[in-house]
Amino acid sequence: MTFHLVRVRSEVHSVHRRHFLGTLAASGVLPRTALSQQAPDVLTAATHRQQILPAGYPETTLWSFDAAFPGRPLRARQGDRLALDVVNDLPQPTAVHWHGLRLDNAMDGVPYLTQAPIQPGETFTYEFDLPDAGTYWYHSHAQSMEQVERGLYGPLIIDEINPPDVDQDLTLVLDDIRLNQDGTIGEFGNFHDLSHAGRIGNLWLANGQIDPAYPIKRGERIRLRLISAANSRIFTLGLAGLEGWIVALDGMPLADPQELPDQITLAPAQRMDLIVDVTTDDDEAFLITFERDGGYAIAHFPVSGAPSPKRAKPDALPANPDFPIDLQNARAATLLIEGGAMGGMRAASVDGEQLGARDLAQRGLFWALNGTAGRPEDPLLDLKLGESVRIGMANDTAFPHAMHLHGVHFAEVLPDGSLGPLRDTILLNPQETREIAFQAHNPGDWLFHCHMLAHHQAGMGTWIRVSA
Repeated sequence: MTFHLVRVRSEVHSVHRRHFLGTLAASGVLPRTALSQQAPDVLTAATHRQQILPAGYPETTLWSFDAAFPGRPLRARQGDRLALDVVNDLPQPTAVHWHGLRLDNAMDGVPYLTQAPIQPGETFTYEFDLPDAGTYWYHSHAQSMEQVERGLYGPLIIDEINPPDVDQDLTLVLDDIRLNQDGTIGEFGNFHDLSHAGRIGNLWLANGQIDPAYPIKRGERIRLRLISAANSRIFTLGLAGLEGWIVALDGMPLADPQELPDQITLAPAQRMDLIVDVTTDDDEAFLITFERDGGYAIAHFPVSGAPSPKRAKPDALPANPDFPIDLQNARAATLLIEGGAMGGMRAASVDGEQLGARDLAQRGLFWALNGTAGRPEDPLLDLKLGESVRIGMANDTAFPHAMHLHGVHFAEVLPDGSLGPLRDTILLNPQETREIAFQAHNPGDWLFHCHMLAHHQAGMGTWIRVSA
């Protein structure tokens, strides 16, 4: 099923809407409520119904946090301590991962690696410090392909002690969802999703809505926080009527803001902070997603007010705590990504047993890291606290993969030997080789996996250990 959405012609100056879209207004400004309370706040995972499809279509039954899709925004200030009781009122066990946070390992939310899953009817208390400012998100890490698709995610914003001077601070959580005409969510676990590009939706959403509207004024400076909660879709995005700079990637500030290009890529789980100025003479600006057949508005911004002079380039955001990487003395490791359709995986190890392709497929396993399908018993690396490491990764498959490392941020080792900006998720295109490096500054057992969630479910996950 394909819904007729808002398409932007190639010159992105003119937009035509179908009548049923109307104008979907919503506030993108998150409340500044501190999380460092004496008693833990409560976050409840449960089912609820919400209108996602246009008016006239049925509502959709979702699994969400606090009966909101996306889950209610959580906001704190750098240096606060988060304390949350997560109540599971779902029919399945769950757990919450705080994506991109450098936090205590026991609070990372990975079932059977850092905690037991939260069973239906049970409560688990998450409590940890927030040393890093930036744009993060929280989501289920139990049966993630299904639970995240059903709505178990939300934004988590950690404000700088000295935030930048902007007129608005907007957060857009981008997603795609696969819905049927009756509003139900499509099936899970089919072999095509598991062995190909992953679960791709038929409807684009921003903050749980089709093409929401955010009023802005000419001359305003806006901090625009983009979060991809997509299961597998790689967003190619552009802005029309807004000009500016990239100031942070995956929560980590850039040392020097980069001028915003015509198109930006946001892989599953990645985030990007922009500071943009409203420069258009038109009465609307747009966030556009580019697809094979053209560009489509994923959110729009009604514009009012009189023109104003162009502003100067913004200063860099305040730096987060730094953990220098010693490339010269770093330990080296490799990670080979294999499997999937149009290439295949003839054999792989599962729980120490070597299995052929047919047996792997019967278990729903189609991907391997270093010849092992599924999280192995032994870690990819057993590192000492403070040790630096560099990992060369080769994607020997026909599909892209967004590799996410928990617990630390890494930098790409560039061809000239320098280090790129810090990230927690990196996109490897088919047949591409990349190298990352990081300092093992955070003790614990940390998951390392593909954030195309179907790929992780189908075998693409490993882990590292950092010993104090």
